[in-house]
Order: sequence, then C-alpha cells, then structure tokens
Amino acid sequence: MTHAFCKVLSRFFLAGGLALFATGTVAAEPAGETLKAIKARNAIVIGYLQDAFPMSFLGTDGKPGGYSVDLCLAIAGDVGKAIGVESLPVRFVPLQLDERFDAVASGKVDIECGTSTITLSRLQKVDFTNTVFLDGGSLIVRKDSAITSFPALVDETIAVIPGTTTEKSLREMLAKRYVNAKVVAVKNHAEGMAALEAGTANAYASDRVLLVGLLLKTQNLKNFGMVPDQFSYEPYGFAVRRNDADFRLVANSTLARLSASGKILDVFERWFGAVGKPNPGLVTMYLINATPE
Repeated sequence: MTHAFCKVLSRFFLAGGLALFATGTVAAEPAGETLKAIKARNAIVIGYLQDAFPMSFLGTDGKPGGYSVDLCLAIAGDVGKAIGVESLPVRFVPLQLDERFDAVASGKVDIECGTSTITLSRLQKVDFTNTVFLDGGSLIVRKDSAITSFPALVDETIAVIPGTTTEKSLREMLAKRYVNAKVVAVKNHAEGMAALEAGTANAYASDRVLLVGLLLKTQNLKNFGMVPDQFSYEPYGFAVRRNDADFRLVANSTLARLSASGKILDVFERWFGAVGKPNPGLVTMYLINATPE
C-alpha cells in the first residue's frame, strides 16, 4: 500500500462525514465454469437493480450506473484479461430484489451488482465477493412528523420492501423495543416514498445509503428528513456462484487493487462526494480489502 494512500485514509479517519452509512435450491454451474462460460459467449453478464440510486440504477441516458456498477465494470475489465479477451463486452440484465440470487445461482447472470447484504442464510445459495460497502437500516419521515427516534414509532405505520434484510431487522428492532407499530409492504422505493407523501405511511424503512439517494432525488426535499438512528448492520457484497473460486478470485483481486491504489476513493467521491466522506467504518473496510498481491 502506498504512503500517499495511507495519508489519504488517515485524513478521512480524522474528518467528520455522513454516517453512510425464502431460500430454495437451484443447481449451480460446476466449479470454475463461470470464466469458461464468459469466454464461450464472449461477454460477461452483470445483473443490476434499476431503482437503487446511487448504488445501482438505470440512468436517464438508458445506461446502468452507480457505485456498485462502477466496481463491477472494473471487475469485468479484469475478467477479460483473465480469459484473454481484450475489451470484453458487457451485458446488463435488470433484476428484481426477489430474483437476484436465483439469477446468479442459475447462471442467468455472472455477478449481481446492487445492494445485497452478505448473510449466512444467503451463503447457502450463492457466494459473495469481499465486502464492498457498509450500511445500516433507518427511516425517512416527514419533517413535520413527531418521529425523531425509534420509540416514537408507537402506533405509526412503516412502509418497507418485504423479503429484505431491512424488513427482518426492522421487525426485530420493534419487537426488542416493545414498539407496537404497523409494518406495511411496498413493491419498491418509489412506492415507499409515494406512501410517505400520500400519508398512508408515516415512515419508509430502507438502508441509509438508499434513503440518502431518495432524498437527493425527491422534488420535495424540504419536506423530508432521516431519523439519525440505525437499526441494522448491512455489509454489501456482490453475489457470485458458489464453488467457483477462480471467478471470485478475479473479482476480489480487482477490489483489492482498487483499495490498495486508492482508486476506490475516486468511485466513492463520484457517487457520494456531494453528501460526505467515507466514515471510519468504511475506510477500515477499504484498508482490510487492500490484500497484497
């Protein structure tokens, strides 16, 4: 690791910043087959989310973008080198939250680049790359609301996307704090914000980084704010197929080089520079990921 990068990371440690922050069985490809499949089709297939700004989204130009997408494009470049294909073509496939891990396990996509939290239960179906982001669950509320902390959620209605780690952690938090609140399901972030704006929900729960993205995109920013507390720990990783150490090694090598060189900070700055610097936890993650060659 370069001395210059250590100095940069030390500066981020000292500087304040935004606190960013049903399993089934699907047959996977045999070990090592992902690189072979990519070479055979002469393209890498990247799964992404269309509405998870600023991590993974479909831009107004019709192209996928975001922090996760940028990292996966870097991985795609190194995959091309690994299989001897210069300028490896990239195919993007939009995924829904409830299908992303099946898409990886079945071979529909080679890697899923969105906002997936690494959990032990999910490791029964897919593997993950090294951690790429650290986040936690929180709430968006109206500024004229009395909800300033989790205990104030008594008798309130909270919207959340079902089947996510956010929903599980939210329900666990409410139970532990003996908070009697109504949790309602919404299909996506847009529906969650619409429920908040319409008053059919008093709060919308998701990962903090996604809530920041929603606030940045809303036309009525002055009307909304975020509860400062968080109720979960969400280590993000990119889902890849199980038992395929060769492909996972290429992906992790890319992430390690980006961290060791400091280029990972450029990616962070591109997507989050307007709202803050990486917090100490995220900086520590970058340091840990800078595995030497």
